[in-house]
Amino acid sequence: MWTVENRALYDRSKLRYPSDLTEEEWALVRREIPPAKRGGNKRTVDVREVMNGLMYVLSTGCQWRAIPKDLPPRSTVNHYFCRWQYDGTLDRLHHALYVRCREQAERGASPTAAIIDSQSVKSGEKGGAGSIRRALMAARRSKARSGTSSSIRRAC
Repeated sequence: MWTVENRALYDRSKLRYPSDLTEEEWALVRREIPPAKRGGNKRTVDVREVMNGLMYVLSTGCQWRAIPKDLPPRSTVNHYFCRWQYDGTLDRLHHALYVRCREQAERGASPTAAIIDSQSVKSGEKGGAGSIRRALMAARRSKARSGTSSSIRRAC
């Protein structure tokens, strides 16, 4: 429910962009981001700004090339996004935030029950291994239907 206290908690008017992370949000996210690799040069990019850039793209749905100039370059944000997806950082971050949300709602960290309705079961029965295999096969075309055939002579 929106109360005076809740409005203050969710007020994002003091941030540069509504998608930027607050101090409390950054404190949660920072734990899941891996440190810089050993060896080589020191990390010169501000990882919080990279996360702000990633959150901007996700919240606005803009194209990578439309990231504002005051955020890190799109290549940097995209590089970290790909790296974090590859090494599982985004999955760990999602899981940590999911568990925290459930605990705030005074529920167990993981659900103990699931509901499957009849529509889900029906759609599962309809597919099956055979239809998946057919969908993944390359389409076959007869040579007779195409405009060229091996029986047509070429003019030299």
